Parts: sequence; structure tokens; C-alpha cells
Amino acid sequence: MAGCTSRCRQGVLKLIQSLQRLVSGGLTKDRTDDELEMTTVCYRPEGLSQLEAQTNFSKQELQILYRGFKNECPSGVVDEETFKHIYAQFFPHGDASMYAHYLFNAFDTTNNGSIKFKDFVMGLSILLRGTLREKLEWTFHLYDINKDGYINREEMTEIVRAIYDMMGKFTYPAIKGDVPQQHVDAFFRKMDKNKDGVVTLEEFIIACQEDETMMSSMQLFENVM
Repeated sequence: MAGCTSRCRQGVLKLIQSLQRLVSGGLTKDRTDDELEMTTVCYRPEGLSQLEAQTNFSKQELQILYRGFKNECPSGVVDEETFKHIYAQFFPHGDASMYAHYLFNAFDTTNNGSIKFKDFVMGLSILLRGTLREKLEWTFHLYDINKDGYINREEMTEIVRAIYDMMGKFTYPAIKGDVPQQHVDAFFRKMDKNKDGVVTLEEFIIACQEDETMMSSMQLFENVM
């Protein structure tokens, strides 16, 4: 299951790296201390001071991120279909639509069907500069599809199948019919400490902290920005 989880997190990493390249051009602008250019978009983000207090980004970094977000999404919001289209570009040999659906829901914390700049930057703040526990909590909520506070076998099976669909023909070894179920079984052997058929947040965090592969995958995010 560790390899499957690593693929999942590297998919998120690819998305973040692409966004970083998108926004890095803003560093060449002369007016790095000007206010956000909010009059050209429909959605106006929270004030800089509030976002700076709520995230681990500086004012200048927020300005750069916002410019890139605005250039990619002039309306100031990203709907699910747009998000899926963007994400699919990183997995041309597979079908990333279902995994992108779950990832979109993880960023859409208000469950209103769109990702606003605040949603975007709050998620990035956790993934790139959050504490280990914050990153693990974010991942847990990604896997907890129905948001009931537990990961059950059905949810994990859906996540694993979505990852394999996303990887497409580059999945190695070549996928067989029972491979996703084997990963789910391995996940629950490692995570479900009390054998009650569901994984709680605390079980997930403890098991991840004991897994060197998972800890290495978390460190991938530390030097992205």
C-alpha cells in the first residue's frame, strides 16, 4: 500500500509543481508590493493580512500566487470540470477524472462546487508548509470520501482504483483484477489497529508515522516552494 500511497501523493506534487511554475513568472514583476489586482475578477479574495495570518505564506508570495491563479482562472473560481481538465494533463496515458474528483473535494472545503483562491491557498499552505500532522490530516480527509470521520474499505477501494486508473499503462507491475483489493487489504492490516473495519484519524496518523515510505513522501513537499 505504501507504493500506491506514494503514487497518490506524487500526483498531488505534480499538480503543485505545475502551479509553482505557473506563478513563478510573477517574481519578475517590478511592483511586488502592490495590492492584489482584484477589480478584474468576479471573486475577490480575503484581505492580504487575513490570508497571511491564516496561511504560512508571506504577503509577496500571496500576491504572486494570486496573479497566477487569476491568469489561469480569470473568473476567480475553479469548477470541477476545469480542475479535472488541468489535472488530466499530467496523466495523459490514464484516466485521472475520478482521482481529480476526490482531490477537488479535498480543496473545496465549503462543499459549494468550486475552488476559490482562499480554498486553493489554504490547501497549498498545508501541503507545502504545514506540520506533519496537518499534512496527514489533509491526506486522511482526502481518503475519507463521505466525510464521516472514518476510512472504510469501500472508500479505500475507490481511492486505490482511482489511482490505478490515473496511472494507466504506466502502472507497474501491470495491474491484475485482484491487485487493488490486495492494496486495500494491506492498508487495513497496517492502519486498522483495533480491527473494527474502519480507520480513524489517530490510527491513520500513528501508522503513517511508523512507515518510512510515507514519511519520505511527506518530505517531497518541503522544498517545492
